[in-house]
Amino acid sequence: MAGAPVAKTPHFALHRAALSSAHEGRALFPVADAWLGVLLPKRWAKRAVTRNAIRRQIYEIARHQAASLPQAALVVRLRSEFSRQQFVSATSDALKRAVRAELEQLLARPAPRAAGPVETRHAV
Repeated sequence: MAGAPVAKTPHFALHRAALSSAHEGRALFPVADAWLGVLLPKRWAKRAVTRNAIRRQIYEIARHQAASLPQAALVVRLRSEFSRQQFVSATSDALKRAVRAELEQLLARPAPRAAGPVETRHAV
């Protein structure tokens, strides 16, 4: 995440790293595939239920768009708060729709990957 994000929306940023480590010459992960991590700071989503709802939306969108994700390590980062005045409920349908719309925009931006197995790995 030291570099600039490859894509941004008003609330999210997408960071990308190559799967091979340049300075050590070895693979970051055992399988060349799309690897996805999520960073949701309490600073921007104070309630755990909101963070969990956003996290589920991220993984679900990534699962649907797995074929178009690049073979890289991707990190989706929440970079600003969803207005608590606009989204009063921590898991409202309106919040989920807003999150989903932004995530679809965000994950549609990286370059498509070569044909291969369609599987999204989750970083631990």
